[in-house]
Amino acid sequence: MKKAFFILSFLTVFSVTLMAQPAPPPPPASANEGGNGPIGGGAPIDGGLATALLMVAGFGAWKWNKAHKQAELKS
Repeated sequence: MKKAFFILSFLTVFSVTLMAQPAPPPPPASANEGGNGPIGGGAPIDGGLATALLMVAGFGAWKWNKAHKQAELKS
């Protein structure tokens, strides 16, 4: 009984929270002009690109080190 009450109250609170969300804002006046600016509004990508490359390089080094240690243990 307690479990059913908990589930029912959770679903009620969750649905009330979703209904309380405000309506989306209206589109900008220049929405129909089409393709004048760059996609994404000219957002910089350099910081995110460097972070992604460092994370991929670190993951590759970790995987290589893990495989290298396993190869040493087998031989």
